[in-house]
Amino acid sequence: MNNFQPKMLAASFAICLSSGAIAEERPVTESAELEDAQLAENTKKNPEQTWGLAAVVRSASVPYVNGLDLENSERVSTFIPMLYFENEYVYVRGLTLGAYLYNPKESDWNVSVLGRLRFVDIPAEIQNELGADALDLGVRGEYQYDKNWYAYSELMTDTDGDWYVQAGTEGEYYFGDFTVQPHASLRLKSSDFNTKYYALNEDIDAGVDYFVGVRANYHVVSNLYLLGAANIQILDGNAKDAALIADQVQTEYYLGFGFFNDPGKPRKSDLSNKPYVRVAHGWGTPSNLGDILGGDIEDDPYNSQITTVFYGHPLTDSLFGLPLDIYLTPGFGWHWSNDDQASSQEYILAIKAYYTIPWPFDWRLGVAEGMSYTSKINSLEQNEFDEKGYEPNNFLNYLDFSIDVNLGSMFNSRSMDGVWLGYSIHHRSAIFEKSSQYGRIKGGSNYNSVYLQFDF
Repeated sequence: MNNFQPKMLAASFAICLSSGAIAEERPVTESAELEDAQLAENTKKNPEQTWGLAAVVRSASVPYVNGLDLENSERVSTFIPMLYFENEYVYVRGLTLGAYLYNPKESDWNVSVLGRLRFVDIPAEIQNELGADALDLGVRGEYQYDKNWYAYSELMTDTDGDWYVQAGTEGEYYFGDFTVQPHASLRLKSSDFNTKYYALNEDIDAGVDYFVGVRANYHVVSNLYLLGAANIQILDGNAKDAALIADQVQTEYYLGFGFFNDPGKPRKSDLSNKPYVRVAHGWGTPSNLGDILGGDIEDDPYNSQITTVFYGHPLTDSLFGLPLDIYLTPGFGWHWSNDDQASSQEYILAIKAYYTIPWPFDWRLGVAEGMSYTSKINSLEQNEFDEKGYEPNNFLNYLDFSIDVNLGSMFNSRSMDGVWLGYSIHHRSAIFEKSSQYGRIKGGSNYNSVYLQFDF
């Protein structure tokens, strides 16, 4: 492996130290102090990360019998914003979030725990009523058995404990600006899982599904990519014979675009943007996002309020050659109780971009895209969805628009440099009924927030 020789040298040096071959303590000299200072400085570096932000449209065939005579029921489409990030500890791959339990650099093995959204493809007209898409949780193991191929296995369960086991293999090949990723897998479904998702009230036995497909991306220019995929699922015999199922073969296609690392440029070893912590407090409004941006803000009669804390992890400091600071920003929000709601928690994961304008002092415009999950539906959303006749959804798309100023630059104070005072719009919505993972609804909630953000 590439790291073999440096690691052997380090090990030899450690053996020499422990055996007493180097017994004399290093004298403290000016050179040593400089080396220590350099080492301390290196530990503060923020190297460029593996990241991406994409938007795709997924089209899938509906395998179920159309007993409601619904129009356009043969296929269902959904718009999917996707986040990507990976380091040695965690990963985000579209709608999959994982954390490594075992991932040494020198090993071909890794093991992780993960959560993934799984699509249940019923006609769009009834997705909000039935809440089709499901969250699966489990553990995954991977083994790199070839330069271009790895095998994996997963033990997964939905939130009701209905389990399945999946095993497969995936490859990756490069053809100029094209990357092609073929894959194939088997899925052993428990009887409870098979019954729940393919037979409803008719009990059926366990079975094995088959999957085969290919993903591809094309590097257009700089950070821009085109994305596509085509997959086929073949249901097991027990599911195929269920009264609810009309087709044994299901197809799905993905098409979209995304922003990822530029393969034509080396990764930066130290980014100009720094990690941050942001603390904000916001006040809810029934006004929609367009009205807020236009300055027409209606007061909430229940005075809904939220307090949030965000961490900003630097990903890169440029996009398409422009000076944009890009961050992965997980956050936590506390919705305070009022006469119309109990207190609740909100969990957020987003990618945020800042553009700095250095005149007459440093100030920034920011925008974030991500996902948000609430433990309870807040009253702003509940009241709006009740009026529109929707079933609300805890999982929604997240947007954040902000403007802030560097207090150190404004007041010419070195001690306040990297402290930002700002205003932001905290926005949850479901993308105009275009996304099944968000409940196929229209509407959401907005909070006008003020914040302090601290670089470190």
